[in-house]
This record gives sequence, structure tokens and C-alpha cells, in this order.
Amino acid sequence: MYKILIIDRCQFSRHGLETWLARSDYFTSPVMVTSLNSLFLAKEHIEHWQPSLVIADFSGFQDDPTQANLIAAIFAACGQRSQVILLQYRPMRNYTHHEAVLVTLSKKTQLQHITNMIENALNSRPWLNYTHTISPLLTRQEEKVLSLWLEGMSNPLIARMLSISGKTVYTYKRNIRLKLRMDNRFSPFLSSGERITAQTS
Repeated sequence: MYKILIIDRCQFSRHGLETWLARSDYFTSPVMVTSLNSLFLAKEHIEHWQPSLVIADFSGFQDDPTQANLIAAIFAACGQRSQVILLQYRPMRNYTHHEAVLVTLSKKTQLQHITNMIENALNSRPWLNYTHTISPLLTRQEEKVLSLWLEGMSNPLIARMLSISGKTVYTYKRNIRLKLRMDNRFSPFLSSGERITAQTS
């Protein structure tokens, strides 16, 4: 089983690529695909879910100064364990010097060529038995709650948008904090340096 993590701020790109890759007839080995629009959550996924391959478009994040440290943290989390394919829609800062980056492609590249590059990347990785870590770190609903939470939405607004109760939102947030080992409810909004300071003070 190989695991692929897609990181992209564009919902249509994430969903389209995830749907395309989830079709089992494209790869010779079983593949599990999940996608995220949060760099904070993506970093946690890489550290705990340990994907074989990360497909990322950082174009939508690079203009946000609060995201710069998170992009570097994602590469650090990948290390030598997870390879990265950069799939971008516009020119961006040069991240190709990171050892984890396998190739940089344009989003205008034909899907079949992208699929071939992904297949080659997966074939270069060791095949591992993921029976004990097959599930993503967070459920789909928890990912939705976290994304809205990171956008600064209140519990009542999150509840309305997801058609759930405020108490359920609170429960999801508690589960997210436990799974991501957050010290408090402000942790998602702190940089890594601020979290370390908060923990030692």
C-alpha cells in the first residue's frame, strides 16, 4: 500500500486530482489518497500518517506571510521518508533545492503524464505494510471543522455550515486537539516558535 497526500488551497484541484488518483486501475500497487487545504494539518499528516508521496501546490499559500514557516516545516517533516512532487499553477519561490523534491510540474501538464511521474515516484519508494496506519489522522468531518476553525469561524457558524450542533463542534475540536497533541485551543493559530514559547512559559 502506498499513501499519497495532496496539498492544495484550491478545492477543485484537490478533489479532481484525488478522484483521478483514487481510480485503482492507474497503479500497479494499491494506493490510498487524501487531500488537505491546511498546511498546519498537512504537516501533522506527514509526521503521523507518513505518506510515500506528497503532491503539493504551494502557490496559493506563498503570498501569506504566516504560511512561509509552515512550508519549510512541511519539507522538514518529509525529510527522506516522503518524496514531493510540486504541481503549481504559477511561478513561485524556488523550493526545488529541498532534497525531498522529486520534480516540479505545471498544472497544465496532462494528467496521464502526471500519473506516470507519480507511478515512477512510488516505484522508487519501499513498499510497506500499512495495516496499522491505514486511516488518515483526522476524519473528513474533523478536517472540515479544523479548516473552518483555522479560518477564524466561530463554533455557531461552523455548526451552521456543517449542519451540526454547537456541542458537536466542541467535541470535534476536542478530538482534533487530542489527535494533534495541541496544548490549548489557540495552538492552531501559533507558529512553531510561538508554540514552543507557550509550552515553556
